[in-house]
Amino acid sequence: MAGHPFSRSRARDPVPGPELIELVERSARGFAAGPELTTLSRELQRRYGASLAAVLFYGSCLRSGDVLDGLVDLYVVVDGYRAAYRNPFAAAANRILPPNVFYLELPLAEARLRCKYAVISMAQLQRATSARWFHSYFWGRLTQPTVILYARGEPERARVLQALAQATLTFVSRALPLVPERFTTRELWEQGLAHSYAAELRAEGSRRGAELFAAYPEHYDGLTRAALRLLPCDVSPAPRDPQAVHLARLSAWQRRRGRLGWAVRRPQGKVLSVLRLVKGLFTFRGGMDYVLWKLERHTGTRIEVPDKVRRHPLVYGWGLTWRLYRQGLFR
Repeated sequence: MAGHPFSRSRARDPVPGPELIELVERSARGFAAGPELTTLSRELQRRYGASLAAVLFYGSCLRSGDVLDGLVDLYVVVDGYRAAYRNPFAAAANRILPPNVFYLELPLAEARLRCKYAVISMAQLQRATSARWFHSYFWGRLTQPTVILYARGEPERARVLQALAQATLTFVSRALPLVPERFTTRELWEQGLAHSYAAELRAEGSRRGAELFAAYPEHYDGLTRAALRLLPCDVSPAPRDPQAVHLARLSAWQRRRGRLGWAVRRPQGKVLSVLRLVKGLFTFRGGMDYVLWKLERHTGTRIEVPDKVRRHPLVYGWGLTWRLYRQGLFR
């Protein structure tokens, strides 16, 4: 899909080395999926059958260790969209504006397990984590620790790990122009994550990137040093220490070009977020309630939705969206 309107960049990819792939894999080493996640994985295997290549677990429930607190965030990686969907329109929507997002709720003995999962093809995952993909939606997310809950075989597992390592390389290369010539790992990731969050409509506050880094400082420090050694620019990684200072000699043109890229991603991402929200009204059953729940959870503000908005969200939802935006509940 070389003509994808949101994906292409002229940048050439640096290639992840064994050290970086090992660090990505190590971030989830020692994690043991409990019965709840095993149940989720089996249900997704049942839904997608032979087209399912891998299931990835990441996000706030992984950080907290409590899968019953909030929604479990998963990526469902499939071989192709025509194989994954019976509906050709769903397949086309996933290909044109990935990912398609779905809601899954499973009853447990004494609770309900709630999950939000995003579907993407293996080929598109590999493109979306590379420097060929301009916007940060995928390569910004997939730098955080990610567990491979299921892989059909070793080839699929290896391709996923390669994509996750590639996401780190892309992120670090795009974040470098945002920091001074001498910088710490913390500065690099907090700046990069802040810009990535700002390039979408998000309910989380501006300190979300700092919170993510604080949860995994050693993880991000290891990734940074391994990635800097692979980038085709004049960089000197610091010794192993999240507070140590790295050195990156970028030209004034490289810095201007990099910062211009983020200036473009911000309005582009707002438009893409709105388009994904509209698409989610058709794919995400209970999607409006989920969005409202998330806004209320992060802002502490109770949101009342008129009946006409629930009945006809595509007609009347825009006014509510604009009002919430003006109130600062998401940016």
